[in-house]
Amino acid sequence: MKSHPLRMFLAGAALLASGFASAETPADFLARYQTEARQSTPGFSASAERGEKFFTATHGGEWSCSTCHTRNPAARGKHASTGKAIEPMAPAANPERLASTRSVEKWFGRNCKDVLGRTCTPAEKADVVAWLMNSPR
Repeated sequence: MKSHPLRMFLAGAALLASGFASAETPADFLARYQTEARQSTPGFSASAERGEKFFTATHGGEWSCSTCHTRNPAARGKHASTGKAIEPMAPAANPERLASTRSVEKWFGRNCKDVLGRTCTPAEKADVVAWLMNSPR
């Protein structure tokens, strides 16, 4: 079967349009969560300061996000129960963080339920992302 340049071009264009070929950035997640937060709180603006407080607070339980991830998002952490190593959370220290919807939503979904006993709100996610984005190496 012959290769058709137009067919190849269209297949490539479809792949690009579907989002599979484009990487997401921390700024993409920040914008998305701020937009979602503004649905219930018009004028909401993410705060790195609130994000840090949220990340280090126990929220009435024994654990905080920093229990496993440490207070320094540029440092490696260790899961409190399993002892499994956790790569740095700050994108400046670990470019693979905040790079795909699948992993970010999985991370927030699992960890918010473990620490808070519920899902995180879009505002909480935006604040944490803002803090992680502003954390140095």
